[in-house]
Amino acid sequence: MFDLVADVEAYPEFLPLCTGLRVRRRVASDEGVETIVAEMQVGYKAIRETFTSRVSLERPRLRIMVEYIDGPFSHLENRWTFQDLPEGICEVGFAINYEFRNRALGLLMGAMFDTAFRRFAEAFEARADEIYGRAPQV
Repeated sequence: MFDLVADVEAYPEFLPLCTGLRVRRRVASDEGVETIVAEMQVGYKAIRETFTSRVSLERPRLRIMVEYIDGPFSHLENRWTFQDLPEGICEVGFAINYEFRNRALGLLMGAMFDTAFRRFAEAFEARADEIYGRAPQV
């Protein structure tokens, strides 16, 4: 699951509202951490935005941290955690914190983004089912 989330270049193939993604820089460290700077384009009807983030892929800790660099937010950060469980199951944790730079845009887009983030989670689950097969129900 870590690899699925870390494959940011594939996001436009399956992630709702993601209309494009470009990796601007990729740097690997000796400690098994890879840092990516990426621009993601999102769109919904007439609204189009681009934002830039720093993505830290911390494989030894099974954690992915995303820090906002530029775009329509005053801040945006999210964290993915992965815990291997028995029988090939992976528990994935996801937390996000964001605020729009423009209050009016925040009021207009806030509810839509909350819905979009739920759709993102569903899209990642569907992608995992497609790549790894359906997980057994517990």
